[in-house]
Amino acid sequence: MIKMQRGYRKRKFAAVSFDFLPCALTCKTYFARIVKSKKGLRKKGADMNYIVFDLEWNQCPYGKERENKRLPFEILEIGAVKLDENKTMVDSFQEVIRPAVYKKLHFRTREILDLDRAALNHGLPFPKAVKKFLNWCGEDAKFCTWGTADLVELQRNLKYYKLLYLLKGPIFFYDIQKLFGLVYEGEKTSRSLEYAIDFLEEGKEGQFHRALNDAYYTAEIFRKLPKDFVEEHSSIDCYQNPKSRSEEIHMVYPGYYKYISREFPTKEEAMKDRGVTKTKCYLCGETARKKVRWFSVNPKSHMCLALCPKHGYFKGKIRLKKTDEGRYYVIKTLKQADEQEAALIREKKEQLRKKRRMKRHQEKQEKNCTF
Repeated sequence: MIKMQRGYRKRKFAAVSFDFLPCALTCKTYFARIVKSKKGLRKKGADMNYIVFDLEWNQCPYGKERENKRLPFEILEIGAVKLDENKTMVDSFQEVIRPAVYKKLHFRTREILDLDRAALNHGLPFPKAVKKFLNWCGEDAKFCTWGTADLVELQRNLKYYKLLYLLKGPIFFYDIQKLFGLVYEGEKTSRSLEYAIDFLEEGKEGQFHRALNDAYYTAEIFRKLPKDFVEEHSSIDCYQNPKSRSEEIHMVYPGYYKYISREFPTKEEAMKDRGVTKTKCYLCGETARKKVRWFSVNPKSHMCLALCPKHGYFKGKIRLKKTDEGRYYVIKTLKQADEQEAALIREKKEQLRKKRRMKRHQEKQEKNCTF
């Protein structure tokens, strides 16, 4: 097990920066592009470090009714491993954080986290710990996590302490949980970290649910993943979503296209925007005409079917996301579809239409019965 390096060399702190994408790019092209840093412009292809990190956190011990809505999960520990471009482990980081919002541990936290009150009381305040961590990461870090939750809670804790400016977003990162599923099981899965370690027959040198140990295990899995595949399947964290049209994200992944919009005041206004609802073939750039217009699957999701004369059918999906401030943004994906998938989309729309018609009829009958 990698142990924490005690000798911490102080350096001038600077925010970690990730550029917005002005046009549709592949993930591999994005990471190869010029990235700004405080020293000027990095040269194309310059080395970057992978930061594989894990967080442990606490929640309100008295239930959701009494939780701080701005901070539902308070970080108690940060653990990380730094890998160079060849995935060689070169450094590690570990810091325990003294709780300030939820000073009593939730029963679930006590069950899984091997941290006693004395250790927590000797921890650093979160602002000092997170600045130390981001300084250790460096300016051009490629974050790697098991799942998506750690990056969200890191930013939410930064926001609570008015430090979100230290980590610019949206953040492009590698979701090792997703990549493990794609590489070894052929699809996105939500396997536990322990399951993946057992699957790959890696040794268990330390207990799970300690931040540095979990970061180390995640790094071991990451090192086994094909580099080109990893580069082509990065993820985008949108806790800090685009705020203007110029900041909107257009990405082409192997097999599909992803678009992340700016914010809108309401869901209705988002769905009225032409940029949100348009369907363009990401293979040739031509307009793919809608054969089944956008229809609501549920309050947060819409689907459509479009046809490109050259490349055939595309199935579209829109997910409406709500920010902490109550505004909305859209994540839209377009994927190629065959005739069978196209028929299923048509059938789904018809089934939903009949279901809603039946519901309206029942509500009308119930209303008439009350009179």
